Amino acid sequence: MKQHIDWQQLLVGDENWDFLLEIILRTGLMITIIILALRILGKRGVKQLSIFELVVIISFGSAAGDPMIYKEIGILTAAVVLMVIILAYKILVFFIGRNKTFENIMEGRPLCLIRDGRFAMQNFRKESLGSHELYSALRVKGVSQLGQVQTAIEEISGDISVFYYEDHEVKYGLPIMPDVLEQGLTEIPAPGYYACTYCGFTESKTSRSATICTSCGKSEWLPASNSRRVT
Repeated sequence: MKQHIDWQQLLVGDENWDFLLEIILRTGLMITIIILALRILGKRGVKQLSIFELVVIISFGSAAGDPMIYKEIGILTAAVVLMVIILAYKILVFFIGRNKTFENIMEGRPLCLIRDGRFAMQNFRKESLGSHELYSALRVKGVSQLGQVQTAIEEISGDISVFYYEDHEVKYGLPIMPDVLEQGLTEIPAPGYYACTYCGFTESKTSRSATICTSCGKSEWLPASNSRRVT
């Protein structure tokens, strides 16, 4: 017996035609929620991808995948979702390209994390980036102590850009090798240069020197290193 194709079931699934208008609202709200969630998570959640690229990938995957699995979800429904995503993306990109303030709100801005061999603490606290995660990124670039680094910047993609001192300009700085970082001191055993393990502030100390860091108020130190980068 010949079966007739139920075109309404094929195109909109179990929903009515007026549900397509609700889909537009639902999709717009979900994109907004995803963007806000990613902004709260910070750049580390979108390594190598812009926020909008990640939103589009997530949204496209959900919109395209569900109709393939669930019979009650119509193809036309998914097509409307995809078109709304594309339209929203184009509109956001349009405003980002023409309004710097809007661009900063949506994508954030580069942040200086290290300046002159020390942590830029006012910026470091703005990102959910742990110090050991930053140390790891610096070690990958051949950095063994912070005095080798003139400036380190977290880009909007989450990558770390590092600008180095010339070899003859390298300063004493906080060593960032894993085995050394575990040997923090609360007393100064011998004269020499020491670096605060919290902010990277470095100064010459004697065994009688105060152990409270004048920069951040912490009291754990490591013998500073002035070693040059090995490239």
